[in-house]
Amino acid sequence: MKVYKNKKIIILYLAPVVIGLAIFVYYPLIRSVIDSLYQWVSYSPERKWVGFDNYIQIFTDENFMTILKNNILYAAFSVLCQVVIAMVLAACLEEIFMRRFQKFFRTVLFLPSLISMSVLGILWKCIFNPNSGLLNAFIHSIGFEHTTPMWLGDASLAIFCCIFVSQWQYIGYCMLLDLVGIQKIPRELYESAEIDGAGSIKRFFYVTLPMAKESMLVTAIITVIGSFKIFTEIQVMTGGGPGRSTEVLATAMYRSAFINDEMGVASAYAVIIFVITLILSLVQIKLSHTGEE
Repeated sequence: MKVYKNKKIIILYLAPVVIGLAIFVYYPLIRSVIDSLYQWVSYSPERKWVGFDNYIQIFTDENFMTILKNNILYAAFSVLCQVVIAMVLAACLEEIFMRRFQKFFRTVLFLPSLISMSVLGILWKCIFNPNSGLLNAFIHSIGFEHTTPMWLGDASLAIFCCIFVSQWQYIGYCMLLDLVGIQKIPRELYESAEIDGAGSIKRFFYVTLPMAKESMLVTAIITVIGSFKIFTEIQVMTGGGPGRSTEVLATAMYRSAFINDEMGVASAYAVIIFVITLILSLVQIKLSHTGEE
């Protein structure tokens, strides 16, 4: 009888979660898959079955490779900065000679992650302004008066400016997570390595990295997943321009839905983003052995 009551209590607690997931996650997901097979617009209830035509339209779009390349660039730089460089910074701050400054650097590097990306996007858009921005003013002040990069107005530079802003915001947050992980590594390992004559660099490669590799792998996968869902900084800073040089999957979905009013194509973009993130999530589960004892 007691076991039966416990089961009822468990079901009672789980019910709101299951209902919430069904309404706000699974139903929209299934609906997106269905909607992606139709041609329809927001102002009309009429729908036309087109099968996989929306997907074909996306994959044959001349801009699709640029869109995919931008997401891959985001993922590559995110792994470099938020996983590799963040771990190096965390290891540096944990060194004895840096511990007195650790709180200061930890606070300074973490602060950007507390600010809304919409606000940061507007702020950096002003900084990158070629006429009145602080960046070009600084370049002119150090003797390069005739050098005026367009930054966000240059198709070859704009995507890297957006990537820089994103990394600038999140590298401190990832560094803080890595710092917590390093502090949980038994000090005896570092002491033994030091007795054996290992310096800071060798301790990093032979103690810190092996002990933190699983958490770094999880961080890398989560970072890559986030890179394929990136939207706010691109939309605020460039809107996908100049031209469509900084377009990513999420902004292409937004353009299809709210500018071109191609709801079926937008739904297809949503499904593509979901499939990519699902595959990456499965890879994370496989590599990190989640759920295994």
